[in-house]
Amino acid sequence: MSKRVIITREIIKSKEYLVTALFSDNRLVEVSCENAESTSVLGNIYIGKVKRIVKKIGAAFVEIAPGQMTYLSLNDLKNPFFARQSREGKLTEGDELAVQVIKEGVKTKSPTVSAKLTWQGEFVVLTTDNTNLGISKKLPEETRNHLKNLFSDKTGSDYGLILRTNAGNHSDSLLLEEYHSILQQFIQFKKVYSHRTCYSVVFKAPRFYINFLKGLPLHELEKVATDDKDIYEEVLEFFKGREPFKTELYQDTMLSLSNLYGLKHKLEDALKDKVWLKSGGYLVIQPTEALTVIDVNSGKSVKGNEEDYYKQVNLEAAEEIGRQLRLRNISGICIVDFINMKKKEDEVLLVRTLKRILAEDSVTAGFVDFTKLGLAEITRKKVKKPLWEQLK
Repeated sequence: MSKRVIITREIIKSKEYLVTALFSDNRLVEVSCENAESTSVLGNIYIGKVKRIVKKIGAAFVEIAPGQMTYLSLNDLKNPFFARQSREGKLTEGDELAVQVIKEGVKTKSPTVSAKLTWQGEFVVLTTDNTNLGISKKLPEETRNHLKNLFSDKTGSDYGLILRTNAGNHSDSLLLEEYHSILQQFIQFKKVYSHRTCYSVVFKAPRFYINFLKGLPLHELEKVATDDKDIYEEVLEFFKGREPFKTELYQDTMLSLSNLYGLKHKLEDALKDKVWLKSGGYLVIQPTEALTVIDVNSGKSVKGNEEDYYKQVNLEAAEEIGRQLRLRNISGICIVDFINMKKKEDEVLLVRTLKRILAEDSVTAGFVDFTKLGLAEITRKKVKKPLWEQLK
């Protein structure tokens, strides 16, 4: 299966966007768009000021820039880094502390920040959330045991480590090199944060396309192509020749990179309510303020045995729903109305298929259960804005 990432600029609805897109066998799988005139704050660490504490909802509202309010859960105040504090051991309005943007603002909601800070590498993540060592469960047991021994003494009194799936495909020396690099970033942060003024950016996260790449199983990537020379050089510099994929600067003046992959057409399709299935059935995807509703339809004609056809449509729909959640970056609660099936074993197979496809998502997603009305409940972690809002 050929997997490629392209990074290019595209005009959509009269606005220019910087688009990072993952293709699998020429099919768009995942995409992230950023307005060319603005920059995402996701992952940045600020010295924010506590403006208001609302105990009833267990939250504080923290200003990270003049007029830019964010939401901080009081549950995320474990081992905070205060730049200025009125009363030791208690959060007070007017306090200034280091917070990291962990979710972009979605719809009418403000961005979400956390006092639990992370520094993310390609293989290693340093976190102040705890002092434990975590290792990706997607790695084989033998590899996990090896990494556990390699990093057993690398956590500290004020930080823990998480080893990503990509860590299993590289040498010990490379993993330790990145660990030491990230640790130095954390040490530098501790030296300077208490001396920085309010609203300062203490740590600026890499551009979104670098984070996009870091979140992928890079050993499965064949190529990363871009027609922007600065981005090309930035990708080369970040991975420093250790990338398992080919990095290409696309320079064909006769056919743009976007047109080569049919990017604009595929993005337009990803914004439509209706998604056709090969079986003749189709999905209707409708986001609301509270959740996303997906209806599975059999189409106009039933081919062959009715029960077998409904089973086929549902299984195909489950595969496509997993892809659409990732492609459109649908998050939160998702309710799916599958076609009713009479056989219990068909329902079990449907659930198994749905769980398998959701497990392949780079963002945490899972099947919850069927409601009493037979509707499937799915949840997906909120991180970035949904595609329709990115392109709004």
